[in-house]
Amino acid sequence: MLDLTASQALGLWHTVSLQQVRLDGRDLSLRQLAILLEIYLVPPPHTVRGLAARLGVTKPVITRALDTMGDLGLVTRERDERDRRNVVIKRTINGALYLEKLGDLIIGQGRALTP
Repeated sequence: MLDLTASQALGLWHTVSLQQVRLDGRDLSLRQLAILLEIYLVPPPHTVRGLAARLGVTKPVITRALDTMGDLGLVTRERDERDRRNVVIKRTINGALYLEKLGDLIIGQGRALTP
């Protein structure tokens, strides 16, 4: 178990954020990253309505974030065939690979902190 001070934790976050900006052309906002992690780490199904409720934001906020992530190939959307009012968010291979690389980067930078 890695035991970090607040300063070390923020330093880790800072380093990982810098690496993401430098090495990956996809520059996600904190909100977009939170939505992406929710989609990939919490079992589906995921809807715009459900994500908005979970994150405590409006549906248009989720829609704008999904527009960007969809353009980057990280997620897709389709209408729920059972209830056409719902939009279901789907995972993609590109999104899974993006988060796997991010996870690997966090692990690597975390290991660099340990003596």
